Amino acid sequence: MENAKTASRIADGTETEKPMPVETKNSARSPDGGRRAAGFGGTATGSGASSGIPAWAGRREPSPEEAFELLDVDGANLDALLRAAAGVRDAGHPGVVTFSPKVFIPLTELCRDVCHYCTFAKAPRRLRAAYLSPEEVLAIAEAGERAGCREALFTLGDKPELRYRAAREELARLGHETTIDYLVAMCRLVLEKTRLLPHVNPGVLTEEDMRRLRAVSVSAGIMLENASSRLCERGEVHYGSPDKVPEVRLATLRRGGEARVPFTTGILIGIGETRRERIESLLAIREIHERYGHIQEIIVQNFRAKPGTKMAGAPEPSLDDLLWTVAAAHLVFGAEMCVQAPPNLSPGAASFTRLVEAGIDDWGGVSPVTIDHVNPEAPWPEVAALRAATAAAGKRLVPRLPVYPRYLRDPDTWLDPDLRARTARAIDTEGHAREDRWVAGASPFAPPAGRSVPGAERDLARRDVVEIASRAAAGERLGEDEIVRLFQARGGDFDEVCDAADRLRREVCGDTVSYIVTRNINYTNVCYFRCQFCAFSKGKASENLRGKPYDLDLDEITRRVREAWERGATEVCMQGGIHPDYTGHTYLKLCRAVKEAVPEIHVHAFSPLEISQGAATAGLGVRDFLAALRDAGLGTLPGTAAEILDDEVREVLCPDKIRTREWLDVVGTAHEIGLRSTATIMFGHVDGYRSWARHLLAVRDLQARTGGLTEMVPLPFVHMEAPIFRKGFAREGPTFREAVLMHAVCRLVLHPHISNIQVSWTKMGMEGAKRCLDAGANDLGGTLMNESISRAAGAAHGQEMPPAAMEEAIRALGRTPRQRTTSYGDAPDERRLASLRAAPLAEVVLTPASKFARVS
Repeated sequence: MENAKTASRIADGTETEKPMPVETKNSARSPDGGRRAAGFGGTATGSGASSGIPAWAGRREPSPEEAFELLDVDGANLDALLRAAAGVRDAGHPGVVTFSPKVFIPLTELCRDVCHYCTFAKAPRRLRAAYLSPEEVLAIAEAGERAGCREALFTLGDKPELRYRAAREELARLGHETTIDYLVAMCRLVLEKTRLLPHVNPGVLTEEDMRRLRAVSVSAGIMLENASSRLCERGEVHYGSPDKVPEVRLATLRRGGEARVPFTTGILIGIGETRRERIESLLAIREIHERYGHIQEIIVQNFRAKPGTKMAGAPEPSLDDLLWTVAAAHLVFGAEMCVQAPPNLSPGAASFTRLVEAGIDDWGGVSPVTIDHVNPEAPWPEVAALRAATAAAGKRLVPRLPVYPRYLRDPDTWLDPDLRARTARAIDTEGHAREDRWVAGASPFAPPAGRSVPGAERDLARRDVVEIASRAAAGERLGEDEIVRLFQARGGDFDEVCDAADRLRREVCGDTVSYIVTRNINYTNVCYFRCQFCAFSKGKASENLRGKPYDLDLDEITRRVREAWERGATEVCMQGGIHPDYTGHTYLKLCRAVKEAVPEIHVHAFSPLEISQGAATAGLGVRDFLAALRDAGLGTLPGTAAEILDDEVREVLCPDKIRTREWLDVVGTAHEIGLRSTATIMFGHVDGYRSWARHLLAVRDLQARTGGLTEMVPLPFVHMEAPIFRKGFAREGPTFREAVLMHAVCRLVLHPHISNIQVSWTKMGMEGAKRCLDAGANDLGGTLMNESISRAAGAAHGQEMPPAAMEEAIRALGRTPRQRTTSYGDAPDERRLASLRAAPLAEVVLTPASKFARVS
């Protein structure tokens, strides 16, 4: 009993520590290595004591020697230390704290180790079965999937077959030789039957184990716990646990780095270690991470005393001790590293906000389905409680996958090829988990966003977002980082960006919503370019895409033009694939044919790619070719083929297409000779917020120079049939939040140079389009009559939106509809009346391009 009393006095700061073995269930060690203990009571003793914090803290990562200066921080300076750590966290992970919605699958609770604080490991006689059956594993996983989980956390004891006959016999019955064999099979089962992503915590692994598990899981974990071999000595917590020898566990971390597996690790505090040993442990992990770069998070887990263990009576770390260790971890590792503290193990819900203030940026896995089988006495907090506590500390709670965003940005390095597609489909542009089921081109609904997301009702906008949006609305040119910050907006920030954009829309455009009666004519879908996002192009090089190649007869094109005019159109929009037989003379012939059929109709045609190819094949410079097209009847250019004006993205998305500079030069030259154009951005595939920012700045700068852009048209990526998605390289398009934000950010960033922001109803759906009209957009685009490109990619919002339906949707928003021309003038009354009395469309004829058909 005297040992327990002494340990208690050390833990509450009333007595300094002497090394003391954990030989009875009531003994424990101080956490601070000879100074005052967890509560920071009294004055620190020993060399290096300081009344402040280290000079490097919050400014840079420390050298190994400097890291030990953290031991000199006393209780009076804890808050200063926390502020420094939080600043480091905010430099790398601003605005959000993440968590992983998971199911906990305890594949086996048998273990050959005998840690003195653990109740997870059990003897065979205490278990109904040595291992979960495949049916039990799948039932847990499917329950998690129904509850919205993303992660299947496999936790298990270390190599139980080396200790227990029951384990060997059960494995044999299941058809496996080792626990790792069975784990691989169960990960594969979960992958085959659910959308969950396995994360494995199997303990110590060999190189072969690592290789096999990498093929069926996206990440792995092993807690170092502590790097001190002293804790493996007789009487200490890891005595008799061969897999807890520090060098053995560090070797597993190294093997994970060599195998390029994103790894989770961390330290367990309050098990008899000193604070110096905690710092030594963090530095040991950092050394490995500096070599391999694969440690995705550091967990700071506090010991919880459990009945029936040798440490049942040991004192648990205080909140201040936990906060000090969290802060130390972030300061040692720097801004990029994620630091986690499990919320169910924290000393009460009141501590959650303090942990965020200490620098955590992740809460770890939280399950709506299963208990924490390692700490069954500690229930998971409700996500709503975590969200509220996170918000109280000025952050937003965001779900993630078991693999962190920075590894998802380099999947070729960090993921097995068979798992790349599964992760790409599950993430937003930042690499966090998608929070809605909306997809461009297919979803008829508009999901909640901003404060309308349950639990975010009281979320306030951050000061920096308000300030950035205000400067943009004043016409200031923002920088890349500031635009990225706008795209990161969630909760109250999202509402602030959208509201600021809509106020600006009202100032610039009033409450009128414009649209144009137009007809799309895609004259051929044969194309020799290999754009990885395009499901429209067909031909022998097409990659098993639906539909047949066609090349419209001139008679069919002119018939469609005349029909469009009869139905009230003021414009035909003509674009197509880059047909290998087309030359610049083909495009000139198309223009002349349209103007001969209906002289009054406006010809809006040919992307900058078609202009570039047409000029080259006609033997003309771009300027001369554009002039020839203008003289043949071309009125304006669609600003398509822009995709993302960032060559790093274009190299993946459309490697043989014109580069950013050429696109800008073609459009700029068109403006110089009197041909105006639109601008577009096609987003949500392999791009990122920074590439979006670069695109918008390139468009803004072009317009500031030429003034020739009539509108900006955001085009969310429609993924369903796109080759790059089918190959597993692209995301499922932008999330709804991101799609709406794009319209809002376009309004702000392009002000005052571009007045009109169009929303594509074929991409957003009418409900989504209405949301964009409340977030800065002022134009609903064209009625279309025919739509081929989005439909080929899998879009399902139809081919025509008649004027009456357009106007009904606009009036439902309390806005005034206006039928316009290409240049945003009012459509003549005669055209408007004709559009409202339009007859049904005749059946279209698709002239086969038989020589480009696939040979069956």
